[in-house]
Amino acid sequence: MPFLHINSGPSGPRLHKTDTAVRPALAKALAADSGPVIIMTHGYKFAPGHGDDCPHEHILSLSPRPHLRKRISWPRKLGFGADLPGEGVGIAFGWSGRGTIWQAYRQATAASASLASLIEDIHSLAPGRPVHLMAHSLGARVILSALRRLPENSVGRVILLCGAEYTGQAVRCLNTGAGRTAEVFNITSRENDLFDFLLERLIAAPRAGDRCIGAGLPDQPRVVTVQLDHAGSLDVLARAGFDIAPPAASICHWSSYLRPGVFDLYHALLRHPGSLPLAQLRAKLPDRPDHRWSRLLAPTIRVYTGLTRATHPLFPSLETRSRP
Repeated sequence: MPFLHINSGPSGPRLHKTDTAVRPALAKALAADSGPVIIMTHGYKFAPGHGDDCPHEHILSLSPRPHLRKRISWPRKLGFGADLPGEGVGIAFGWSGRGTIWQAYRQATAASASLASLIEDIHSLAPGRPVHLMAHSLGARVILSALRRLPENSVGRVILLCGAEYTGQAVRCLNTGAGRTAEVFNITSRENDLFDFLLERLIAAPRAGDRCIGAGLPDQPRVVTVQLDHAGSLDVLARAGFDIAPPAASICHWSSYLRPGVFDLYHALLRHPGSLPLAQLRAKLPDRPDHRWSRLLAPTIRVYTGLTRATHPLFPSLETRSRP
């Protein structure tokens, strides 16, 4: 079961703890298993070798340190660690996400060069091997920026969990290079509204009025936004066989990977793409995400507007509220 821990370095990707070039270890791992390559990366506040904030000891580990809060093994949830044929090659990609948010935002851009170099090495060693990517928070900026550096068809599917990036920048990346051909699943939740709002207040938008991708990405053939706290979205996913728990908090930056049931969806998206075509999922999901703050304001709306219950026109099993 090949699983590699790799970090972004000033001169390109390096093996975690050894600071040696990755190509020999990568060649050995690719030769050992012919399954897909799945690269996972983290967001803000993580940094390789930084104690409990080292991603390789936390969410990107096969065995996270047991005392850590919010610990969950992304690799195991995505099917690595069982020593089964066809597991493929798992790669935990670390980068320096600590310091101020402004420093981390710049460092995410620098890390994208190492990630792009890593993917180029994969394709040079194993041409045609599917490569999929998954990131949380500011790791979305790492992945999106890397797509611009790569040729078309370098990346298969991309899962962005509560991505900390502006919509305009994301669209530019998705209209360039590998972004044109990758299938992107923009996983959002109104639980993350506060974090999107803070990023927009702290990091200047490249274009006035731009918002984070949590507000949704513009309609594109290879992009779909999935709002995990939208009742209609959860109903669609349940009908497809993914029983995802409803949100338990009004504000949470981590529910996109801690919520029970979400990794069943991510596992299927990356390991069995034919079973869940993006176009079909787009056609069944709600047209647009809920408005920002709708999760926090919902109790107030129910109390002060005298709304009554009615049947949802698209999803009869659900309830909506309308004026009496």
